Amino acid sequence: MQIQLLRQRLEDLEADAAAVVVWERTSPEAPIEPATAARINTLTRNWLDELFRSGEFRGKTLEAALLHRPPELKVSRLLVVGGGKRENFGSSELRKVAGAALRTLKSKGARSVAFLLLDPELADPENVAAAVEGILLGDYEPDRYKTDKSERKQVEQVHFVVSEARPAAQEALERGRVIAEAQNYARDLVSEPANRLTPTVLAERARQVASEYGLECEVLDASRMKQLGMGLLLGVAQGSSEPPALIVLDYRPESPTPGGAHLGLLGKGVTFDTGGISIKPSEGMEKMKYDMAGGAAVIGAMRAIAQLKPPVRVTGFVPAVENMPGGRAQRPGDIVTSLSGKTVEVLNTDAEGRLILADAITYAKRLGCTHLLDAATLTGAIVVALGHVNAGAFTNDEQLLNRVLAAARREGEKIWPMPLDEDYKDMLKSPFADIPNVGNRWGGAITAAMFLKEFVETTPWVHLDIAGTAWLEESKPHLAKGPTGMPLRTFVRVVLDWNSG
Repeated sequence: MQIQLLRQRLEDLEADAAAVVVWERTSPEAPIEPATAARINTLTRNWLDELFRSGEFRGKTLEAALLHRPPELKVSRLLVVGGGKRENFGSSELRKVAGAALRTLKSKGARSVAFLLLDPELADPENVAAAVEGILLGDYEPDRYKTDKSERKQVEQVHFVVSEARPAAQEALERGRVIAEAQNYARDLVSEPANRLTPTVLAERARQVASEYGLECEVLDASRMKQLGMGLLLGVAQGSSEPPALIVLDYRPESPTPGGAHLGLLGKGVTFDTGGISIKPSEGMEKMKYDMAGGAAVIGAMRAIAQLKPPVRVTGFVPAVENMPGGRAQRPGDIVTSLSGKTVEVLNTDAEGRLILADAITYAKRLGCTHLLDAATLTGAIVVALGHVNAGAFTNDEQLLNRVLAAARREGEKIWPMPLDEDYKDMLKSPFADIPNVGNRWGGAITAAMFLKEFVETTPWVHLDIAGTAWLEESKPHLAKGPTGMPLRTFVRVVLDWNSG
């Protein structure tokens, strides 16, 4: 898809379709807003007024109405999309509006689309970037392996129409493109079935990203892990015929801040999770290819960071394994020794993500990371607590958590802080080893985070449990069903804003 800024009068636009946001009216007599929508109402002989009066369109979030051959305009079709209440509208809402507009018009066969950002409040750089992201994320479809492409429709050009083409807006467009393309890359990884994306293949994809975008890449194989003493990671992997890989992607800025931070991004990379000997129910197990969504988000974030070139050192870590119930598989009751030296009693082999992350966390600390952020589809318990709306955030450092929450708000990724009181540590006790890998049935997302905290120790750290938000069970007006790519944008924003925070 070609995307570009276009400075042009509304009446001179030529495209298959134009799209504009319209806010809710506070009363039937209130003016139509923003100003471009009011101008369109005039040019279309009060079409929007009629829509509001009839109740067919009220401007509520992601409502849409389509007009063919709009009077006084050269575009073939005009789409209005509701932005909700003006006071609640920001870049996050604009991202969704843009995605919904793209998906609606693509389904109608439009090949060229003009997205109107003529109003000053919509044309600031933050909104331009969000609109670009919304368009590209909305265009994504997880249909790579469908052989019949005859009915697939495609938008070929999107023009973001502005009143003045400022350099800052062009820079924002490029930033939005880089981040959205990286997020779609991560979504592609998560969409891959486990027979096509093994740990070895995931490592090869990471090498390709490193080669294309100028990152350093190291992949630790099983022999190196054994040499180092990564017993937790190897224990999970031993039931599969597919070898494990610990992927390390390193970004070194050309002009780093002297004495600056070294951020570590970690992502769970279980390319398929049967649960191991503690096997999962068969219903829904096909979705367990998404258990590497955290790892995909890290690889995608590193791809974006390499292109955006922030002045802070960042290293990404993805422990990649299959969790299988083979004849050599780890058993409940096994005791394994971690890279840190701590021993772990494996009470449930389906609690494997925390095991592989624990060794990756220790390795990240050994490589000098001063701050750690991890993302993992870690527990079903977080879905019970927060549903499919918010990811759960756990921390040992409130200042770092505040950075993450601020970044998430700017990027429209919903994250909710969860408790991690020391009292919960009492739920992780083993008479046979230093720590078990699970507690009792209560507070499962918290005890999983508490397990990770034992290996983080005092390093500032935030853990994001994305089990409920990494996958959409049903499509939304602005996004296709399937992988979301969360929390890639939050990770990238934390890095970009690091020296200003």
